[in-house]
Amino acid sequence: MALPMPTPNNTPLTREKSRLLSASEIERTLVRLAHQIAEKNSGPALPALIGIERRGVPLAARIADSLGAIEKQRVDVGRLDIRNYRDDLTTHGERPIVAEGEIGFDVTGRDVILVDDVLYTGRTTRAAMDAVFTQGRPRRIELLALIDRGHRELPIEATYIGRVVQTSAQEIIEVRLKEVDGVDEVVLAERATP
Repeated sequence: MALPMPTPNNTPLTREKSRLLSASEIERTLVRLAHQIAEKNSGPALPALIGIERRGVPLAARIADSLGAIEKQRVDVGRLDIRNYRDDLTTHGERPIVAEGEIGFDVTGRDVILVDDVLYTGRTTRAAMDAVFTQGRPRRIELLALIDRGHRELPIEATYIGRVVQTSAQEIIEVRLKEVDGVDEVVLAERATP
C-alpha cells in the first residue's frame, strides 16, 4: 500500500482509504474498453485515441494495443497537454495555442476518442476539446475515462467508462500507472485534515 504524499512540513496531503483496482483489474478493464470500442466502431477505420497528459497517454497506448490486436489493424494514438486550456488554472492573459502537430496526426474528419484517467468536473475534457479543435475539425469526439467519480460542473459524460466510483468532495481518486508512477493501481484517498 502506498504511503501518503508528504508536504514540506512532513504532514501528509492525503490518506489512502482503499484500493479500487489492482494491476490485473486495470488490465482487464482496459481490454474490456477496447472490446467496447471495437463493437461500437465496426468498419474500415477505427477511431484515433488521444491521451490527455499525464496518465491518459499511457492508458490510450495500452487501449490502442488491445484494440489493434482485436481488429488486426493499426490504431493512431496521440497525446495532448491541455494545461494551457484549463479555465480554472489560467484566468488572465491570452489563451495559448497548441503547437501544430502536437497530437501527432490530422484530426480533421476523424472519429476521435479522448482518453483520461479520471472524469470529475468535466473541465479537463472541455479543455481537451478546445485543444483538439485548434488542430482541425474531427467528425466526432467521444470520451473514455478509466474512472468516473461524478461531481460534474459541466454537462460532459463519457461514452466509455471503466468504473463508476461515488466519492465525496473530500475524497480523491489516485490512478497510478507504471509508465508514470512505477506501479499500476487505483486507490481511493481522503484529503488530510490540518
